[in-house]
Amino acid sequence: MSRSLSKINLIIFLIAAGSILGIKGQNTPEKLNGRIIGTAECVDYSTGQQSYTVNTAANAFDGDLQNMFATYQRSGGWAGMDLGEKHIITQIAYCPRPEWGKRLVLGVFEGANHPDFGDAVPLFMISSRPEDNRMTAQSINCSRGFRYVRYVGPNDVRCNIAEIEFYGHPGQGDDSKLIQITNLPTISIHTTNADDIVEKEKYLKGIVSVISENGTQIYTDSLNIRGRGNASWNFPKKPYRMKLYEKASLLGLPAKEKNWTLINNYGDKTLMRNLLAFDLSRRLEMPYTPAGVAVDVLLNGEYKGTYQLCDQIEVADKRVEVEKMKKTDTSLPKLSGGYLIEIDAYASGETSKFYSKLKNIPVTIQYPKDDEIVSAQSSYIKSHFEAMESALFSSNFRDPNNGYRKYLDMETFIRHFLVGEISGNTDTYWSVYMYKQRNEDIFRFGPVWDFDLAYENDNRTFPINSNPAWIYNSKGSAATGARDLVNRIFSDILFQNQLRSVYSHYRDKGILSEEALLKVVDEYAEQMNQSQMLNFMRWDILNKMVHQNSQALGSYQAEVNNVKNYIRERIKWMDKKLNYQPDSNPDPNPDPGPTTSAEEKYGIDTFVWVDYNTVYLKGLTDPVKIEVFDTTGRLISSKHTSDHQFSVSLNRGLYLIRSTNSSGKHQTFKCIVP
Repeated sequence: MSRSLSKINLIIFLIAAGSILGIKGQNTPEKLNGRIIGTAECVDYSTGQQSYTVNTAANAFDGDLQNMFATYQRSGGWAGMDLGEKHIITQIAYCPRPEWGKRLVLGVFEGANHPDFGDAVPLFMISSRPEDNRMTAQSINCSRGFRYVRYVGPNDVRCNIAEIEFYGHPGQGDDSKLIQITNLPTISIHTTNADDIVEKEKYLKGIVSVISENGTQIYTDSLNIRGRGNASWNFPKKPYRMKLYEKASLLGLPAKEKNWTLINNYGDKTLMRNLLAFDLSRRLEMPYTPAGVAVDVLLNGEYKGTYQLCDQIEVADKRVEVEKMKKTDTSLPKLSGGYLIEIDAYASGETSKFYSKLKNIPVTIQYPKDDEIVSAQSSYIKSHFEAMESALFSSNFRDPNNGYRKYLDMETFIRHFLVGEISGNTDTYWSVYMYKQRNEDIFRFGPVWDFDLAYENDNRTFPINSNPAWIYNSKGSAATGARDLVNRIFSDILFQNQLRSVYSHYRDKGILSEEALLKVVDEYAEQMNQSQMLNFMRWDILNKMVHQNSQALGSYQAEVNNVKNYIRERIKWMDKKLNYQPDSNPDPNPDPGPTTSAEEKYGIDTFVWVDYNTVYLKGLTDPVKIEVFDTTGRLISSKHTSDHQFSVSLNRGLYLIRSTNSSGKHQTFKCIVP
């Protein structure tokens, strides 16, 4: 009896001691209190003037649902608490200013451990209008402990919140579970002093947090960030360029680098046109395709919308891979490369540039960089570009040794051309990236870039598929001399036959099938569905014509359907334009093409083209057996070769060519000898 009473007394003593000492269960949430903090400049509604004493952030924590907090500044206003120590936040409750609930939609709650909220990450974003005159509670599942918590009002609403309550318990926490705004990765950026990004030339310092894998992964680093883009910089939704402090492979993308871009896709109401074109580039096996992934972006606690995290186009491993140069590389052979240049309609605004002698083509030298390139290198690449131009427009430009093919790589040009034409990109020759390796004469084309006007999104060329002309030669945009360059190449019958052969190759393999391309559209639409709804709350443009829009269809699904309809008709158009005849003996297991995974890297496959009565194959494995059949299945020619190229002279007609390697694996090609 006495022993039992002793245990009871001990328990009573411990409970009492815990109560006296303030010790509570670690998982018992309670309404939190702390020092009230927030935007200092508020509105005195009696005068409508700026005030530091009337209508302060304390109004959001006074328990009065009729009393509200409104900032003097229209955007960036906030109210929060310094909790004194780290707490795990388990619930947030909030109430709007009476009759102004719509002004809380897209408002963001954040937690931080620096008093300036430079390291803040999101806790919750309000996605629907809350009820007036009552608290709306939201459970929070975030494992990190925060000392500082706050509410940041959405854009252009003066904050306008009546009441805020935070619930939780003391705890250091960990990073095992953080918050994403939607199923897409969340990128949260905070600049020093919450300065807005208003320039393209001046970098601001800040901190970036990239949250992914349903909140189980986070990458954080210091960064410099500025605006970017040309026409896109003038949109209300701004694009950005980030420079990390440390090289990183963000979200598992292939390159481990400091420089990354956030593409705004403002006028692209599907938010996916660039990603679709990148998928085309991978399908057509361009040596390098920029990596890109859809994300949600927050800047200084304000929701900015759906963006595309993307490679910066630069010379780097897993990006444009040419030899790095030094300022001392002023003589051959090192002077010969590598270089990254851009036929660039905006070249006049760039530092390192030239205009070609013959056609006045504007060219920006992207690498070596402006602050690294020396005059010998500038002179060399200009001279070499002009040698290419001179060969292309000479009387013997078709000469295989001294004509344009000495300087221009047709494998990458054809694939670059097909990406632009299949996507219907009116900007393809407004900006054309090209690169040159050391000790080689040829310029290779790529990477592809800038497709916000593609897939039937330009009023100057709408409707694309009713025009019998190639899109590059229609009413879209092109840099000076760029169309002349392409037209000259098109005047070569060898190029035309090679173009048809390459296109047929990918059609026959099912890589460019309607089914495969539409599947990618559906996958991106499903992936971005949650995010697009928030994006078009932030940017209410679905019923508005912006940029070069040819139509305003009123809904996201209608915009997606428009792209799908375009693709269906474009494939038919391309088939007719290139006289494509389906393989009479198709592969029973067609290749669906590359996945959208950024970890994939594709080389250029074997392909076939025809020059008059001669059929060529290039890119063969070593050794192989080549067999040529006519349409009846009769063997016309058979040859074993250890070369990477093969040619055979044939009479006019349709032929099937089969290449078989030593392990028995084969590829089949169709060709037409005109």
